Amino acid sequence: MQALPIFYNIKNRHCVVIGGGDVATRKVTMLLKADAAVTLFSPEICHDLQALVDAKKIKYVQTNYEQNQLADACLVVAATDDHAVNEAVSVAAKARNIPVNVVDAPELCTFTMGSIIDRSPVVIAVSSEGNAPVLARYIRTKIETMLPASYGRIAAIAGEFRDQVKAKFATTQARRRFWEGVLQGSMVERVLSGQEQAARELLQHLINDADSSSKKGEVFLVGGGPGDPDLLTFRALRLMQQCDVCVYDKLVSHEVMELVRRDAELIYVGKARDQHTMPQEEINELLARLALEGKRVLRLKGGDPFIFGRGGEEIETLMQHGVPFQVVPGITAANGVSSYAGIPLTHRDYAQACLFITGHLKDGTLDLDWQAMARPNQTVVVYMGLVGLAQICEKLIEHGVSASMPVAVVQQGTTPRQKVVTATLSDLAEKVAAAEMKPPCLTIIGEVVKLREKLNWFEPVG
Repeated sequence: MQALPIFYNIKNRHCVVIGGGDVATRKVTMLLKADAAVTLFSPEICHDLQALVDAKKIKYVQTNYEQNQLADACLVVAATDDHAVNEAVSVAAKARNIPVNVVDAPELCTFTMGSIIDRSPVVIAVSSEGNAPVLARYIRTKIETMLPASYGRIAAIAGEFRDQVKAKFATTQARRRFWEGVLQGSMVERVLSGQEQAARELLQHLINDADSSSKKGEVFLVGGGPGDPDLLTFRALRLMQQCDVCVYDKLVSHEVMELVRRDAELIYVGKARDQHTMPQEEINELLARLALEGKRVLRLKGGDPFIFGRGGEEIETLMQHGVPFQVVPGITAANGVSSYAGIPLTHRDYAQACLFITGHLKDGTLDLDWQAMARPNQTVVVYMGLVGLAQICEKLIEHGVSASMPVAVVQQGTTPRQKVVTATLSDLAEKVAAAEMKPPCLTIIGEVVKLREKLNWFEPVG
């Protein structure tokens, strides 16, 4: 994020626009929607701006630009077709610490105006930070189609009852939970159907009947997928926005963490080989304790919580404590990472079975079922096997797998930082070391790896 998105209150405050053409008209119109007191400086103005002057909606001074025109302004817009003038306005405004927007010149701006969806008092602004204004407008159009105009009325009605709710519920958490229940219920439907008075009566009833002391905690066991946030399920996204606390792992990508509720408490319990921030038994008890305190706890795991995610152990503890929970499956790393690496896990010409293996057991050993892993016509996917990679390759060769068997190691698959090394069992460890691969990595062993050269489609940008 290169710019901080803020909503700036300019109601009845002095704003200056330099320029008198169509672009200036658009900027003035936007400022007037925010009830600004606009003064326009330009040698001449277009018909639409003259109409605003005649209607006494803006003040117009017919003159060329001068620095003293910025005096007392809380915001400045430069919208002329003269780059030198626009640049001079930018320099002068910055010297006075006045926010300045220069049309089509993001390098001269201290702020930009996003594409706005106006459902007052609900306002949404979409910005591309000046890089692609057309894309921002396209996104705005998509949001416009999904957001009924009545949402502004919903916000206004909620505002009427805000003080009552604050008096009824002592904590921010309790108030937030109440409003989330309201906004997911029939009150919203009544507003959308034009029954605003009925909506008010229902909301008053909900406030009167609410138990301000009730605490109903819950745990959401959510699979965060292999890294790409676009691979999250709708249900996962919804619960990620409802949590009070997020307990998350090392394997959850930064991009996925960005989608967790902004004001949720974050608790990191990541584990690496031989380095456990918190033992699993303590994590289990932590989840139960937080929920029993009345909190909605998001247990966010990379991949799927029931595939090497120890989710089963966690819900056993929750059940022992009588804590309600939900489980949301995620795309496991084997599926997501192999797909983004261009390696199908099964293919009728190469593999008719697929075996998922964890690279180290509970006691940290590599005492795996080598005979099962060495069977022909299958793909073997090894999770968490980077440290023992050389031993895995040696053992498979000892059990009859060809030393020339194709293998791929994928680091941070599905993310912009994806990195892939392909080799054979005989030289894999050497190539991985040379490439300085680091966890999280997934290893794919089998003839299907040959297909990567043909099927590789994902181009990481990082």
